[in-house]
Parts: sequence; C-alpha cells; structure tokens
Amino acid sequence: MPLQPSRTVGDLEQLRALTGDENGAQRVAWTETWEQARDFLRSKVAGTGAEEEVDEAGNQWFTLPGDSDRALLIGGHMDSVPNGGWLDGCLNVMGGVEVLRRIAEEGRPPVTVRLVSWADEEGARFGRSLFGSSAAAGSMQDQDELRTLRDRDGVALPDALREHGVDLDEALAARSQLENAGAYLELHIEQGPFLEEEGLAVGVVEGIVAIAWSRLTIHGVQDHAGPTPMRIRHDALVAASSVVTGVRGIAREIGGELVTTVGNLTVSPNIVNAIPGKVTLSIDMRDPQDATLDRALPMLDRVVREACEREGVRYELEHYWRVPRTPFDREVVAAVERAAQATGAGHRRILSGAGHDAQYMAAIGPAGMVFVPSRGGRSHCEEEFTGMDDIEHGANTLLGTALELAVTL
Repeated sequence: MPLQPSRTVGDLEQLRALTGDENGAQRVAWTETWEQARDFLRSKVAGTGAEEEVDEAGNQWFTLPGDSDRALLIGGHMDSVPNGGWLDGCLNVMGGVEVLRRIAEEGRPPVTVRLVSWADEEGARFGRSLFGSSAAAGSMQDQDELRTLRDRDGVALPDALREHGVDLDEALAARSQLENAGAYLELHIEQGPFLEEEGLAVGVVEGIVAIAWSRLTIHGVQDHAGPTPMRIRHDALVAASSVVTGVRGIAREIGGELVTTVGNLTVSPNIVNAIPGKVTLSIDMRDPQDATLDRALPMLDRVVREACEREGVRYELEHYWRVPRTPFDREVVAAVERAAQATGAGHRRILSGAGHDAQYMAAIGPAGMVFVPSRGGRSHCEEEFTGMDDIEHGANTLLGTALELAVTL
C-alpha cells in the first residue's frame, strides 16, 4: 500500500507555523526553537509505538523493534539555517515518520526500524556541520578545535551543548547507536535545478561530491578614512575583495562542475569612516572529483598570496575541512531505483552537490538517498518549495526501498 503524502505535508505546515516566521524557518540547532521542533517530532512519532532515546551527541532516535536486531535506519535533521526553508532537513524526518507509521500498522517488522533526527546538520550557529552524524560515525576527531568555536554572541560551543544536555567530551559515545545498523536511507530535496529542468520527480542519489572548506583571516592596518593617503593604505577589505573575485576565477579557469563560494565575510571595525584592519572570510569548493579540489586548493593559495602581497597585508589561510567524494552502496542505490520505478515516477541517477548526514553513514556501511525536485533549484531560503506530487513520489520511493531492505538485510 503506497503512502498518502497529505499527512506529511500537513505535519510540515504545522512545523512551519510553530518554528518559522515571515522570513522563513528558524530551527537553528542548539536553540529553543530547535527544541520545539524536536518536541513536535516526538509528538508525531508517539502513536507508532517507537521508543525514543537521545544519545550522547544529542541525536534523537525512535526505535520500532523487529524480529531481528539488525536495524534499518531512516534519517534526517530538524535544524535549519536562519531564514531557511520549510523542507530542508525536516522533509526527510517527517517523511520517515510516515514510513514508520506505515510499517507499524503492518505489525512487527522483520528487522528493527529506527528513525534518527541528527543534531546540528547545518552547523549554522557555530560553523561546524554534521555534528551529530560525525559523532555517531566516529569521525569527530577535532574536539580541541570544537572547543574554540563561538557563535556571533561569543557563546562557546561546549557551553551551548551543555544547555541542551550534551557533553562534548562524551559525544563520540553516540557510536554505540550504530552497532546493529544494516543500512541507512535519507529523503531530501535536491537543492538544485536539475530534476525540475528535466521534468523528473525522483533523483536516485549515487553519492555526494567532494567538499573543501577554507578559512582566511587578513590583517591590514586600521586607520582613519579621511586623513590617510591612498599611497600608504594597507586595506584588509581591498585584499579580501580580490580574493572573492579570485575564488570565482578559479571555478572559471578549471571549468567543468567545480563550484566555488565565499559565503561569509566579517569586516572590522565595520564603520563608515575607518579603513578595515581585519577581514575574515570563508571559502567553499565542491566538485564531483577529488582530483579537481587537489588542483583548486593550490590555486586558492596563490590567489590569496598575490592579493595580500599587492595590498601589503598579512594573512592566515587554513584549509580546515575536507570531505572526499562519497559513493553510496550500489545495492542500496539499485533498491532506490527499483522503488522509484515502481511508483511510475520519472527519475534518474544523480550526484548530490550538498553535504548530508548520509555521507558519514556511507563511510561505515550501506547508505542511499532519495531526492525530490526543488522549485527553481532554491533552498536555504523561505521560497524553498516542492510540489505535493513530487513529495508523494519521493515518500513512496523511500517506503518501497525501506520495505525491500527490511527483508534483505
């Protein structure tokens, strides 16, 4: 029996009213609004008989016991970016709730089925994405650096975690949740234009692109905007502007599918009548091939060096996060494809240009994802939208895959 998506859409609309405003979703992790979203999820799962547990990293688990301890995991995240969309993250979780309801209605499943809402996938408050899933996968090996992270108000990450019952030093103990994991599935909006452009309802995700994040701090000389002659200025923002255009130039020079972004820029002192003395900015690079990033990162080193030399300023450049291309399990991908075919939906295989919790799950066991179209390719914004028919096809593809894996794990 296929799912009816109207209940999922209704749940999502309720969640939007509860945790959003006129600017979009405000479910930023480690905030009270995020906790409201988690309470909402708890209330929606309650009727399935699944038991809840929150692990050491703050991940929220709902377990429906089966004839076998071997577990099929369905996951996503309830947190959003500020002014985010109503579907990013929570569609996967609320779609998973509907699958859990459907399986529970049929009686005891052949395997244990677990729904997980990962903590802080977006990393919006502290700039550290995939917190909960990396902890569960045992990949969070940078606790010393995490202790130094602060939000825009100066609150340290460990202090924010503690307010929500999480001890950073104990987060890796969440690894025990995956001891019986047999496979992992995730439903998500595409966050790109390709499915919509091709008139397709479902993307069978083969893997996730390689990603590299860098952090640049430029130290110029702060001075008065009026009396200081142009010939003796060492303006950190001028150097930064050259870096911004240079980062775009790297993508143009290499071509192909490489995308490069400067997404965050902070200027100090950030007043109208002072020459900026310090600028920090982020650089995001993504490509389907790891070798392309191997080529792009030295080019970034050169762009930064030359821009700062021209302006006579100092800099520190750190390539602090690198995730290789993540292929998904071939058998799981094939199961997703069969489930998509069974719905009658137009579909194709696709590679994700965004990072997801599924990439950490794929590093330790079989994993796969289902995509549905994003109108206009828009995401991380209030205008984010996916039509009812596409949500139905995506949810039924998730269900069909889950039912197949439940008897083959």
